[in-house]
Amino acid sequence: MTKEELAGLLQKFRQGKLSSSSLIERISAGISEPLGFATVDHHRELRQGFPEVILCEGKTPAQVALIAKRIVAHGSVLLATRADKKHFEAVRRIVRKATYDPVSRTITANSHLAKPRGRGTILIVTAGTSDIPVAEEAAITASLMGNEVDRLFDVGVAGIHRILRQSEKLRNASVIIVVAGMEGALASVVGGLVSVPVIAVPTSIGYGASFKGVAALLGMLNSCAAGVTVVNIDNGFGAGFAASMINRKEK
Repeated sequence: MTKEELAGLLQKFRQGKLSSSSLIERISAGISEPLGFATVDHHRELRQGFPEVILCEGKTPAQVALIAKRIVAHGSVLLATRADKKHFEAVRRIVRKATYDPVSRTITANSHLAKPRGRGTILIVTAGTSDIPVAEEAAITASLMGNEVDRLFDVGVAGIHRILRQSEKLRNASVIIVVAGMEGALASVVGGLVSVPVIAVPTSIGYGASFKGVAALLGMLNSCAAGVTVVNIDNGFGAGFAASMINRKEK
């Protein structure tokens, strides 16, 4: 339930068009919805400004589809992450306008309901091409949350002149998400060049001693650049969501 919908219910109640019992029932239905295997948190949109997001990993296609159906029926934007084609096929049978992005592995619907809320541009930077899937998860998340998103791919420290030539893009961003595997050094470089918040996303890209992203995670956590915050390995969604909250306009 959005704030506008809640305001509309209260207006109807004040006008005598809605009984107190109906008001309570409608508000209660907008808080949570039990499905047996899951409880859909419809109140999250009112509480955090964005509806519950489905993590598809570990869920069956049927479970994902039913949760998606209830989110869309509630009139909310749908975002499902870490989805495969089987998840999408199940959702598409119920939510006909759902779309699937195989790069970010996201399912979306009702994207037209996303309201512009960002006060500036969120710039998403990757060290390498292999980091793009995680970056796109962040980009789609930030975009659905009402932000203008720009991208800057394959500008890692192996050819540091590439990022140094992009000073204008870096300066124009309100928040920067840096996605990098290997040793994760790009986050420190960017953090030292800009005066805006930098959210670092370590990826599991790299050879053996990178330990599937642990080396990049530790490198980012130990960054000497001020203003660098780190999310978990491959957590593009978490970075996109955090950047959106930082970039959100004042109410």
